[in-house]
Amino acid sequence: MEHRIVGPGPYRATRLWNETVELFRARMPLRKHRCRFKNYEQCFTAAEAVDWLHELLRCSQNFGPEVTRKQTVQLLKKFLKNHVIEDVKGKWGQEDFEDNRHLYRFPPSSPLKPYPKKPPYQKDVIKFPEWNDPPPGTSQENIPVRPVVMNSEMWYKRHSIAIGEVPACRLVHRRQLTEANIEEIWKSMTLSYLQKILGLDSLEEVLDTKLVNSKFIIHNVYSVSKQGVVILDDKSKELPHWVLSAMKCLANWPNCSDLKQPMYLGFEKDVFKTIADYYGHLKEPLLTFHLFDAFVSVLGLLQKEKMAVEAFQICCLLLPPENRRKLQLLMRMMTRICLNKEMPPLCDGFGTRTLMVQTFSRCILCSKDEVDLDELLAARLVTFLMDNYQEILKVPLALQTSIEERMAHLRRVQFQKSYPEVYRERFPTPESEALLFPEKPKPKPQLLMWALKKPFQPFQRTRSFRM
Repeated sequence: MEHRIVGPGPYRATRLWNETVELFRARMPLRKHRCRFKNYEQCFTAAEAVDWLHELLRCSQNFGPEVTRKQTVQLLKKFLKNHVIEDVKGKWGQEDFEDNRHLYRFPPSSPLKPYPKKPPYQKDVIKFPEWNDPPPGTSQENIPVRPVVMNSEMWYKRHSIAIGEVPACRLVHRRQLTEANIEEIWKSMTLSYLQKILGLDSLEEVLDTKLVNSKFIIHNVYSVSKQGVVILDDKSKELPHWVLSAMKCLANWPNCSDLKQPMYLGFEKDVFKTIADYYGHLKEPLLTFHLFDAFVSVLGLLQKEKMAVEAFQICCLLLPPENRRKLQLLMRMMTRICLNKEMPPLCDGFGTRTLMVQTFSRCILCSKDEVDLDELLAARLVTFLMDNYQEILKVPLALQTSIEERMAHLRRVQFQKSYPEVYRERFPTPESEALLFPEKPKPKPQLLMWALKKPFQPFQRTRSFRM
């Protein structure tokens, strides 16, 4: 049961759905079953379908071993709703699939999902100011020019072929990098890095670049604490104090310094439920709706862990600062709980790690429109985040350095255009340095007396020493 790896690119969720449907139809074992004194050919029980599909998903690198049996049942419910399967009496269209002995079969043809058609996005070409463009409100016609008395000699110089035409007088205005220029540089270079890592010709079908806010990127890079957590300017967007206290309590269990009320049996379960209820009622997932396709596309790089981490780093820079801060605090708490051996079981039916993934995956990643595999994709992403959250939620140093060097270069160019003479004095070229500081002849090395002597030879015993 080999599941082909679906790489990054547009409509990855749809491609995964079609790939899973084709594998399920082609390889699911079918046999004769008897139900209520009647034989049914080429069918399978619900439990057999759950067993086979669960193993397929767990062995697939697109989903991973964290897939639970409950998630597999949810997927089969969607298969029944979309007429991928039907019961032996031909009924389908409802999500009443259960893990039991009920009989199902494949219809003559299972419809594959068509790729959605999105309106093409217009590319925003970033235009930087040119040196010859006058600022708004100025005109070259109003430049004061000193009148010139034309005589025969002046006329000859003006029209001489050897000298050439004298160019018209133009004002040169000093240009500086504005705040808008800086924001556009950060946005364009960040998206360019993401596109390069994903190996796509364009980001248009996985990301609406018009919705990318460059102010968010700059804030997420520079407004951070010593621990790398985003610091918000608007304190009203912070986590509620009671949620933050509850998260600190579980993250530092059993050493809860902020805890004032006495603890009781099962206290940690109630605290965890409080946190889960808050995150479960968010209006939008932490990774936002419009970035869903971008994060799902990055999931196709998980086989190349280093590239996936870099891509997730850049995608997380695009988040609103309040979302990035909530994600950082949540991932830190989840990881500490999973590594804490003193933490009592928070759920009887699941292990701690599985419970974390199942509880918070929907509040971290989900689609605004119904996507049939969004639960499995969210669980896959959260699992990878938990294993690499410290690296993923750091600022990508290579990107930051590249952008800062780019802006420094543009400032030097602006200074050179505005003050060419001062620039030549401060930043001389190798040719100008050679004219100012001619190369002096190198003195010949002196012949040392010890160099004429024979090299040291090891001691040799002669006959006079023999007895």
